[in-house]
Amino acid sequence: MTDTIIGLLSIMITASLVNNVVLSQFLGLCPFLGVSRKTETAFGMGMACVFVISLASLVTNAIYKFILSPLDLSFLQTIVFIMVIAMLVQFVEMFLKKFVVSLYQSLGVYLPLITTNCAVLGVALNNVTDGYSLLESTICGFATAVGFTIAIVILAGIREKIQFNDIPKPFKGMPTVLLAAGLMAIAFTGFSALR
Repeated sequence: MTDTIIGLLSIMITASLVNNVVLSQFLGLCPFLGVSRKTETAFGMGMACVFVISLASLVTNAIYKFILSPLDLSFLQTIVFIMVIAMLVQFVEMFLKKFVVSLYQSLGVYLPLITTNCAVLGVALNNVTDGYSLLESTICGFATAVGFTIAIVILAGIREKIQFNDIPKPFKGMPTVLLAAGLMAIAFTGFSALR
């Protein structure tokens, strides 16, 4: 029992901090750079990704273990996983449009783009490749999404702080954002000691 809990904690720390999906694996860069102008919007995108990635990890792993693998249809995993992810994103979009209109409008075009967020598909494929169980896969997906949320909220906070600074013209806008993201990636390498 203790070994199981320690193993799950190890998966959580590794997925969220050590192998951060954005800053270490460079997946999900489009929403990371596009939706990190305001902290509230970044947090909303992070929460949407927590829901989608966690549920997608559970559903895709179950489909792989109970349908694709026994029927020797593993070669269809990428197509099936994309369909599951698209369905979950549509569900989130309908929910936000109905109940959280301000967040729905803030996320704009980036919300449907979660479907093409390579972080969601990458986590689902990695869970299958690593041979995780349903619980481990769900924990890994949740922790990965939390790591994504941590990174995008920190970058949004930095962008809010520096937007009124006196920055030389060639560095205004995206160059400064990329420099900040690079420094964040260097800082996150410090978590590699937690392995």
